Amino acid sequence: MNDKAFYLETFGCQMNVVDSERIVGLLNEIGYRQVEEPEQADLILLNTCAVRDKAVRKAYGHLGRFKPMKERKPDLILGMGGCIAQQEGKQLLEEFSYLDLVFGTHNVHRLPEMVQQVAEKHVRCEETEFLDRETRLQLFPSRTGQEAYTRFVTVMQGCDNFCSYCVVPYVRGRELSRPSAEILEEIRELAAQGVREVTLIGQNVNSYGLKDDGELSFAGLLEQVNAVDGIDRIRFTTSHPKDLSNDLIECFGRLDKLCKHLHLPVQCGSNNILKAMNRGYTRERYLEVVERLRQVCPEIRLSSDIIVGFPGETEADFAETMSLLEKVRYTEIYSFIYSPRRGTTAADMADETPAEVKQEQFNRMLELQEEISRQTWEADVGTIQEILVEGESKVGAGQMFGRSTWNRIVNFAGPADLAGKLVSVTITKAFRNSLLGELVG
Repeated sequence: MNDKAFYLETFGCQMNVVDSERIVGLLNEIGYRQVEEPEQADLILLNTCAVRDKAVRKAYGHLGRFKPMKERKPDLILGMGGCIAQQEGKQLLEEFSYLDLVFGTHNVHRLPEMVQQVAEKHVRCEETEFLDRETRLQLFPSRTGQEAYTRFVTVMQGCDNFCSYCVVPYVRGRELSRPSAEILEEIRELAAQGVREVTLIGQNVNSYGLKDDGELSFAGLLEQVNAVDGIDRIRFTTSHPKDLSNDLIECFGRLDKLCKHLHLPVQCGSNNILKAMNRGYTRERYLEVVERLRQVCPEIRLSSDIIVGFPGETEADFAETMSLLEKVRYTEIYSFIYSPRRGTTAADMADETPAEVKQEQFNRMLELQEEISRQTWEADVGTIQEILVEGESKVGAGQMFGRSTWNRIVNFAGPADLAGKLVSVTITKAFRNSLLGELVG
């Protein structure tokens, strides 16, 4: 066993968070302990995201920051994993002479072997081959033994949608559902360890099980999770609107543990652009789904993803997105100015809209959404909300924090032994990123 230290940075989505938790466990098994500062480490790893240009540039910027450290400490091992690693492969080793190892999204399990190979044989290595279906099924990440009250649980990997702007099918592989029996066993183990909320994750959880004969649908899986003793709350992400079935919608009305919040990415409000994006639904169909959700669960709140400045998008198309925001009234959106991704269909589309026009539209959209969000949160002041307490807050001594059913952070004064419990809190003040409350009773 080694007595060495590693430093890990994670970029991107929940899938990368899960992969990083797995990385920590694998490195612990070969004697590496995690540290908070890169200067303390013998091994530095970046788990990267390639979905947007900003995330790519950020990862490369962080990698460059470690070059002087490598020059001062030649035995330091530098590695890059995740979606950039999967996309670029050996080219990363050619471009960055100080990088020692590259591991793709299907090769996290190879990391201990690769680290030991670099340390003992002083060779650089790269593993980015996609694995076959059966091997992938055996390597689905599950994480137990970590102290937490909320956890991510992977239910599927990959994507078959091939939206014209998205690299996910190319860097995560094709869609594959994990066996429901295995998922339920992991959740039972987590509940026995004190976990009270699980978030089921995948690139498109709504299509869970559809390609596997005899497997549960996603609605059926949610029903089974809802029956697990000890679990108080269930969330899931990410949802593709075209695969949001009536059975799944009805879960929000009949499953008592399913939180009343759904992230439902629309990307754009214009049918012309939705077609160019290959999203598989129209504006009208999306609004029908929203209406049905609100019929089944009037308290439900929605969040979404929006892309501004997609190739060919006109001011009229953008106006359709703005009107959609006003109609749906999301609690929050995650918005981006379009950036071409190499290898995608959209990267070859003509894009004649000036950057300053896209930025002006983006700013207008943010201004509208911030006002909608502000009205929503301010309307919560004076209400009593049930909060799952996650631990001590960073806002001050004696403060605890948790989340509402709508996934909003709530800070309040209370004793530390409330962690892991559901409590009632009166909301007293609304801020941009959180709420402040007082414990009831």
